[in-house]
Amino acid sequence: MKSLAVYCGSSPGHDPVYRETAFKVGQLLAKRGLRLVYGGGNVGLMGAVADGCLDGGGEVIGVIPGHLMDRELGHTGVTDLRIVEDMHERKAMMAELADGFLALPGAVGTLEEIVEVVTWVVLGLHGKPCGVLNLNGYYDHFAGLLQKMTDEGFMKEKYRRIFRFGDEAETLIEELANAEEDVSCKWD
Repeated sequence: MKSLAVYCGSSPGHDPVYRETAFKVGQLLAKRGLRLVYGGGNVGLMGAVADGCLDGGGEVIGVIPGHLMDRELGHTGVTDLRIVEDMHERKAMMAELADGFLALPGAVGTLEEIVEVVTWVVLGLHGKPCGVLNLNGYYDHFAGLLQKMTDEGFMKEKYRRIFRFGDEAETLIEELANAEEDVSCKWD
């Protein structure tokens, strides 16, 4: 693995631990020599993860739609800021640039992004590892919903397991960085 896409909120959340952890995630990526690919913003957890990676001497590629440059305050201090036409192009470019994916706390956009790349694993479009940092139990209900989908017969267990949940950033990044491509889960 050479790069990791991080999906996270453009808000910092109420608890300072979210921002602190996002900054730490950026530093951990830099320490491991992993390039950060993220949504290009300079605010919230997005800005914190980029700042952490830059602080650690890492490479940061931000991908932001032009219409969000002002709203999310595009991070002009990153190694490479790519301004794209729309959200579809942003997500496609981030997926192309990344060797794996990690969701930190965020809102519906963050959730949509990690669900989409997992769906692409199910459909056999890629086999890149996908992780969810369950900081402070933030994603407990989401994990419960995935289990409910499985229990009710709407999702196979092997698809639920594509989501690698972890509550400690360093351990989860290590797991993602050492993961083999997952081609065993291809939709059937």
